[in-house]
Amino acid sequence: MLSKLPKQSDPNVLVGFDTADDAGVYRLGPDLALVQTVDFFTPIVDDPYTFGQIAAANALSDVYAMGGRPISALSIVGFPNTGREVSILEKILAGGLAKMQEAGCAVIGGHSIGDEEIKFGYAVTGIINPKRVLTNDGARPGDRLILTKCLGTGIISTALKAGQADEEALRAATESMLTLNRAASEAALDSEVHAATDITGFGLLGHAREMAVASHVSMVLDHQRIEFLPGAREGSRQGHLPGGLQRNIEFVSECVEFADRVPEDVRNLLYDPQTSGGLLLAVAPADREKLLDSLRRRLVPAAAIGEAAQKTRPLIRVL
Repeated sequence: MLSKLPKQSDPNVLVGFDTADDAGVYRLGPDLALVQTVDFFTPIVDDPYTFGQIAAANALSDVYAMGGRPISALSIVGFPNTGREVSILEKILAGGLAKMQEAGCAVIGGHSIGDEEIKFGYAVTGIINPKRVLTNDGARPGDRLILTKCLGTGIISTALKAGQADEEALRAATESMLTLNRAASEAALDSEVHAATDITGFGLLGHAREMAVASHVSMVLDHQRIEFLPGAREGSRQGHLPGGLQRNIEFVSECVEFADRVPEDVRNLLYDPQTSGGLLLAVAPADREKLLDSLRRRLVPAAAIGEAAQKTRPLIRVL
């Protein structure tokens, strides 16, 4: 549908929706631009305070993926008019505010509507130097691909809804979703990163596809180097697959080729929709170790998972 909309002609729009990037960037002056994004969703954990925190971290992630610094946010709330305790909403808002304060981002307002299903998130505004914007369209053949968080939040959240998620898996997934991508973004800005995106609803393969298409490259991923959250592979084997995972397969699978020995449970996890996932970074080969060292010093669980290549068919190969 977006492709059918008329093209914009404002020269200050540095990043719009043309390349399916994580956030929009609007130039205010030679050294200052706004980064803007919005994200909200339904509860994925039982505790309302934790849900609010995760929703905030997830919304902030798009700004970090662009290399920006979040400064303000507006909350977006859908909440039943009847049949729910207002204290639940208070806890959601409190959790979101706490995570925004951790990020140094002021919550300055918002909007709520009556909705049968709880929904919560934020529209976030950040600032950035227009000369230092990280986009998803700059990957070059030979670039090394770095992933900054383990995969599996979608499958673990689905197992939780079925009452089948064990405590270790739930703890690890929650900790991952609560972790801001600020440190990963700061490390990326200190290295020769050519392209960046955060891994959220389209899963690793969906967002890798977006980067590959925007950058006119192909990608080669090594499944043995990709790290998964505790319990994620077990949940995949047990069939706790979110609906978004199947939609991602329908969207991306035609441009993906798996080596025969890639297990089915791993294939599922590469399509798994993530909440508040990590960053996928394409870095110059000479800067690979520098970036990994910088990420690890910041306690970011990063891994080198593959490389960009000259554009071929299939667009993405998983070895």
